[in-house]
Formats: sequence, C-alpha cells, structure tokens
Amino acid sequence: MSSEDDLERLKLLNVVMSRGIHALSRDDLERLHYLVEQKDYSHDKKAQKSKKKLLKKIAIAIYDQDEKYGNSFKIS
Repeated sequence: MSSEDDLERLKLLNVVMSRGIHALSRDDLERLHYLVEQKDYSHDKKAQKSKKKLLKKIAIAIYDQDEKYGNSFKIS
C-alpha cells in the first residue's frame, strides 16, 4: 500500500469520524472499503477487530445507499 493510499484512507476516515459514514458518496465508500481491506492489522488484535467492524459499517452504508437510490442488484 502506497503512502498516497494511506493518506487517502486517513482523509476518508477523518470524514467518517467528523461527519459520519453517510457523509461519503457511494464511490468514496467503495474506495474506503478497498483501502481499509488492504491495510494489514494482523499484528494488533484490537485494530483487526475494529477493521472488521468498520468494513461491516461501510457495507451497510453502501447497501443503504443502493436501497435509497435504487441501485440495488437484488432480484425480486
């Protein structure tokens, strides 16, 4: 992971911390999901647990946006 990716990840995380996860666009949510997923926290058990929680919240936010704006891929 490059330092540019780290800076972008931190920038997006700052937005989440200050304004909430729903302040991000769907593209930003997908990018944050990718960046967090790529970050290795295997050396820190607490950080790994927080990473899993954050990825779950991001996935829920993406799903909520899909439901709200009709971009859902589910088949009725």
